[in-house]
This record gives sequence, C-alpha cells and structure tokens, in this order.
Amino acid sequence: MNTNKANRFLGHLPVHVIIVTLCLLWLLPAFGLLVTSFRPFQDISDTGWWTVLSAPKGTADYDASCAACHGNDGKLITAADLTDPELVGRYPRSLQLMAMLRKEIDGKPHMADLPAPEAQQAADIASYLRRISNIENPPRFTTSNYVDALVGYRGTTTYAKDCAAGAQSLDLKCNASDLLNPRGMSRAFLNTLAVSLPATLLPILFAAFAAYAFSWMHFRGRMALFAVLVGLQIVPLQMTLVPISRIYAQLGLNGTFLGVWLFHTGFGLPYAIYLMRNFLGALPQDLFESVYLDGASHWTAFYRLALPLAMPAIASLAIFQFLWVWNDLLVALVFLGGKNPVLTYQISNMVTSLGGGWHLLTAAAFISMLLPMIVFFGLQRFFVRGLLAGSVKG
Repeated sequence: MNTNKANRFLGHLPVHVIIVTLCLLWLLPAFGLLVTSFRPFQDISDTGWWTVLSAPKGTADYDASCAACHGNDGKLITAADLTDPELVGRYPRSLQLMAMLRKEIDGKPHMADLPAPEAQQAADIASYLRRISNIENPPRFTTSNYVDALVGYRGTTTYAKDCAAGAQSLDLKCNASDLLNPRGMSRAFLNTLAVSLPATLLPILFAAFAAYAFSWMHFRGRMALFAVLVGLQIVPLQMTLVPISRIYAQLGLNGTFLGVWLFHTGFGLPYAIYLMRNFLGALPQDLFESVYLDGASHWTAFYRLALPLAMPAIASLAIFQFLWVWNDLLVALVFLGGKNPVLTYQISNMVTSLGGGWHLLTAAAFISMLLPMIVFFGLQRFFVRGLLAGSVKG
C-alpha cells in the first residue's frame, strides 16, 4: 500500500512542480509590485523590493568605519553623539563627511588604522547618520504613493507633507475635493466604473434574450443568422474605429459614455450570444416542454427557468466582458480621450514629460487591479462551469 502511494506521489510530482513553478512565476512579480507600491520614493530609487526587511542603507559601511568608536547606536562618544541632528546636519553631503574623516583629532588620524571610506561609502554613511538622527527617517512602508496617485499629486515631496506645510500646489486644496482632481486615479476610477458597468450589463441582457430565441424559439433562418453572429467574432475591432468615429461625430456621441457603451456592446454581443446559446441549448428539453404544457409563455420560461439555470454562463460572461472593458485602452482613447480619462489612460499620465512621478506607477497599477480581482475571485466558482457551457452532455 505504501509503495502504491509513493508511486502515485512520484508520478504526480512533475505536474506539481510545474504548477508550483508557474504560480511562482506569476505571483513573484505581482508580490514585488505590491511591496514596491508601499515603499517610500527614496527607497524605491536606491534598493530593490527584496531588500525591504534588510538593514537600512549604509548600515554595513557605518559598522565597518564608525561603530568601533561611536558605538552601534552612535551614542558612545557624548561629545560626538551621532544621533544629534545639529551635529549630523553639519555634514549633509559625502564630500563634507569625507573631509571630516580625514582630519586629525588630538594629533591622531580620525579613522586611526582604518582606511577612509570611498565616495559612495561616505554617501551611504551620511544617509545612515541622517536616518539615526531623525533628520531623514522615512518609514519602511507608507501609503503616500496611493494617496498621491489618487489625488494626482505632482509636487516634489508628498501630498501629505505639502498639505501639512500649508502648501496648495497644482490646484490641490488639501481636502476631500482633491479626490475628484482630473489628473488623479480616483476620478479615473469613477470614469472606468461608469464605462464598465453598463458596457458589461447591456451585452449580457441582449445576449440572454437572443440566446433564448436561438435555443428555444423556432423561426426561419435561425441557424443561418446564428452562423453569421459566430462569424462576426473574427472582425477586428480596429478596422471599425474610423467609420464608427465618423458616425459618432455626426451624432454627437464622440467623447460621451454612451458612445463607448454602444461600441463595447456591439463588439461584445457575438461572443456573448455564442456562449449563452451553447449553455441554454444544452439544457434538458423536457424542462421547457413541461412549462409550455403548463401554459407558460416564452417570457415566463425565460425569466423563471432559463435565466436562473444560466447563472454560471452569465457569471462567466460577466467576468470576460468586465475585464475586457476595464482593461481597454484603445476604445476609451479613441472615443473618450483625455476629456473623461479612464484608468488605463490615466496610468500613463502618472509620469510627467520629465520622468517625474514614476514611483507612483506601482500604486496606480494596484488601484486599477483592485476591482477586477474582486470580481474574478467573487465569481470564480461559476467560471469553469461557464467555460464548459455546451461542451458536455448530461
């Protein structure tokens, strides 16, 4: 018995190794992105996310050059307390610190027998001294990146520091109204939500009606029309942008949410009808025949029987459609542009033309990922059942 268990374990081991490897390849970059989004700007610039729990920058150089005399905490010499902000403030740069380390004290070399640090080592020591003296002691983790991304902050420090100092730069008023700043991710989040919800619900609604008709209502040309709908799935979205944009210009729909809703609905319907029809068509025919014999109309059979049974397909379709619309950039860029920016458009605006604000990209990315992850994990129990719609009998 034990031999059989061992053989089965060894037989499945390659599969388990491959699955774990794939999970790590997907999760490790995402985890690194998450950690980076909570790190202060200076730490992001100096070190990688994997060093987040390591000793602060300059610790090793301080221990090698200074700890023997000043102690590990910098307080061993009272007359030269390295935790004193006034003392450390005299040496803000590495050149000044190196000059001090090369001086003689009481006729003896400052560093005694130790070699003087190089320029980069001196810069790291200066950074460490500013940290232990609380001149610059940023936390290991901060939510400033998320706050700055939400309000669209473009200053030189952080939104919280500027507001605490009484500054009101770049039209930010340091109150709740800043969340509606057109440059912020908060406003873009609301715009994306306004685009995604109707553009998800409308195709599902129309597809449910059409799928029921194709499955249980008999009319001439039904299969030919269904074949045409299936074939429409291969039409590239890009080849319709110009003609539809011209039509929208004549109707005044460019730059409006209605125009985007109609576009996403039109291109989402072929696949939505195909998926829903396959699922509804695979339901037992006896169920519908029995309700028809009881005098039920097609409408009653649709919303009392077909819709409840089709919930796995509807949930799966909702995931596909919502994620497609939420992550869309091309359609939103063409028909909305910068007038009503969505998240995919606004993320690129986090970085200025001079490269500033790049550290906000990680926080902005997680803001845009939050709702899709909630939708996916909330509906995942329907996902596989919806994918297999119509593929299995019985």
